[in-house]
Amino acid sequence: MLRRSLGKAITAAQRLNQKGSAAAAARMFSSANTPVQFSEGLKDQDRIFQNIYGEHDTSIKGAMKRGDYYMTKEIVQKGWEFTINELKASGLRGRGGAGFPTGLKYSFMPKKKDGRPSYLVVNADESEPCTCKDREILRHEPHKLVDGCLVVGAAMLAKAAYIYIRGEYYDEYVALEKAIAEAYAEGKLGKNACGSGYDFDVYVHRGGGAYICGEETAMIESLEGKQGKPRLKPPFPANVGLWGCPTTVTNVETVAVVPTIMRRGGSWFASFGREGNKGTKLFNVGGNVNNPCTVEEEMGVPMRYLIEKHGKGVRGGWDNLQAVIPGGVSVPMITKSMAAEAIMDFDGLRKYKSALGTGSMTVLDNSQDIIKAVARISSFFKHESCGQCTPCREGCMWMYNILQRFTIGNASIGEIDMLDEISRQIEGHTICALGDAAAWPVQGLIRNFRPLIEERINQYKASGTL
Repeated sequence: MLRRSLGKAITAAQRLNQKGSAAAAARMFSSANTPVQFSEGLKDQDRIFQNIYGEHDTSIKGAMKRGDYYMTKEIVQKGWEFTINELKASGLRGRGGAGFPTGLKYSFMPKKKDGRPSYLVVNADESEPCTCKDREILRHEPHKLVDGCLVVGAAMLAKAAYIYIRGEYYDEYVALEKAIAEAYAEGKLGKNACGSGYDFDVYVHRGGGAYICGEETAMIESLEGKQGKPRLKPPFPANVGLWGCPTTVTNVETVAVVPTIMRRGGSWFASFGREGNKGTKLFNVGGNVNNPCTVEEEMGVPMRYLIEKHGKGVRGGWDNLQAVIPGGVSVPMITKSMAAEAIMDFDGLRKYKSALGTGSMTVLDNSQDIIKAVARISSFFKHESCGQCTPCREGCMWMYNILQRFTIGNASIGEIDMLDEISRQIEGHTICALGDAAAWPVQGLIRNFRPLIEERINQYKASGTL
C-alpha cells in the first residue's frame, strides 16, 4: 500500500532507465569539439525537489500538496529496519561530499538503549565556497527537510534533531524556523508526531561562521557551546556524540530525499545513475557560465551536459573554457579536455584524480588566472584551519606563501615539486579532512597545469626583475 499510489511514477522512472542512463548518454559524444548530446534529462515527475526555485507555495499547505508528509505516519510505524533496508537498497550515498553509503551509516546507531538518548544532527552549515545547493532546500523546500528529520530520526530511535545552520544564512534560518513552527502546529512534530505514536522534536542552531564547524565532530563541539575543533576518533559519534550520546551527523540533502525514497521505494531511486552512484542529486553550475543555477539531475550526468544545458554554456563558448572545479573548491580542478568527457558522480571524477564533492562545479574561462584562483583558495583554508594539527596549521601557510609567489612568477622551477611535497605532508596527516581539502586544489593545479606555472616563472625571470 505504501508505494501503490505512486506506481505510475515508478513505472515512468523505470522506462526512463531502460531508455538509457546518464552514463549511456555520455557515450554519445562524437568529439570534444561538438555540442554535448544528452537526450534524456531527468523528467519532472522524477524530481524529488519540486519547488527548488521557490516558484510555488513554500508553506506547509503547499508542501503537502507536493507530497510532503504523505504517509509519513505509516513509514515511521513500519520501524527502523524498513527505513534502513530501503536506504541500503536505494544506493543513496551522502550528499555532503564524502559519499559514504547512507543506509550503512544510519545503521551504526545503537538500537539497544543503555539509558542515553540518541540524536540526529543535520549539517546545514554549507560553508564550502562555491556551494549553495542546500541553501535552496532550506529556503524553498524546508518541509522536505523537516519531514526527513522525522523519518531519519525515527530510523535511529532518536529523540530529537538539531539542525546546525550556517550563521550567514539568515533568510534560510527564518524560513526553516517558520516551517518547523508550522509542522508543530499541524501535529507533524512533537508528541505523537504525524500521529505515529513517536515523539520527536526539531531544533535549529545558528553557527558562528567557522568553516571547520562543517566537520561532524567540530559541529558537535560547537553545539555543546565549545570552540568548533574536531575531536579525535574513535570514539565515533554513533557511540559518543552530542553530550556523550549516540549521534549521527548527516547532510541536508541526504535527509531531505529520504521520505521520497521511502514512498517510492529504494528500487525506484536505484533506477537512476550507475552502479555505486545511484539516484538523483542537486548540482550547482557556477562561475563563468551564462546561467549560474542549481538543478536536480540524475547521478552520472555528463559534466558538459550540465554546463551546456543548464548553465547555457561557457561564457564566450566552449573553446573559451580553461578549467572546472567539479565540487566545491576543495577538490582538484580539471582541464577542458577532461571536462568534455567527465561524468558527474563519485567514480566518474576519480578517473581524473578529482572528486564529486558537493557536486557544485565552478567553471573558469580563459580570462581567469587559475594560479591566482588556487592561491585565493589556499588563503581561505589557511584562514579557516583550527590550528589543532601542526601539518595543517603550518603547511597551509607555507602553501599559501609559495602560491603567492607563483602568482607573479617570483619562484624557481624546483619549488613546484617542493610545493607538491608540502601538500603531501598535509594530506592524510590531520585529525579531520580540512588538511586534505587544502592540499587537493594545490595538487590539481600542479598535476594538470604545471606548464602554466613554469611559463609564469620563466616570464618573470625573462623580465629581469629577479
